[in-house]
Amino acid sequence: MKKTIKAGIATLALLLGVTIGTKAQTKETKGSDRPALLLSAGPEAGIPLGNFGDFYKWSLGGSVQGDLAIFQKTLYVNLNAGFTNVFADDLPGVDDVQWIPVKAGLKYYPFKSNNLYVQGQAGVNFITSGPSGYKTAAFTYSPQIGYLIPLGKGNFLDAGVKFDGNTKFIDGGEAANVIGIRVAYAFGL
Repeated sequence: MKKTIKAGIATLALLLGVTIGTKAQTKETKGSDRPALLLSAGPEAGIPLGNFGDFYKWSLGGSVQGDLAIFQKTLYVNLNAGFTNVFADDLPGVDDVQWIPVKAGLKYYPFKSNNLYVQGQAGVNFITSGPSGYKTAAFTYSPQIGYLIPLGKGNFLDAGVKFDGNTKFIDGGEAANVIGIRVAYAFGL
């Protein structure tokens, strides 16, 4: 399954590169065509890193996000909430970990005529289940790079590659980090 997720992440990265590097024959969406309020929902998948990856195979979840333009439709403030399950490796005493991330952050489109963005978020992961001794909450931060692909009539596909960094889930433990993808259907209001 890890190989499938790695292949998916590589495919998404390649797709982002091709999308950004080529020009479609249809009318290109300019930054000013981005809505001032954008809502999105979609799945997320990832691969645990470091020591966390020694005990867990992969993660799967979903999230909803709202983006509100605060400066010329190039800088947005956003709120994100979701659910993630991190699947444990087949080791005795290691259970799946589930958490509910609640984050706020900023999304920036550096090129006015392009839908490439960088995003940074920070917040709290509320740990709902996991091995005994896990804390009930942990600080989380999530940098992301992505692209907003126009689908027409104010609808978009929001595809991004992200890193989820988490503080220690147990005293004396190490950080629980995940690299992953988010692909969401987005629409403007």
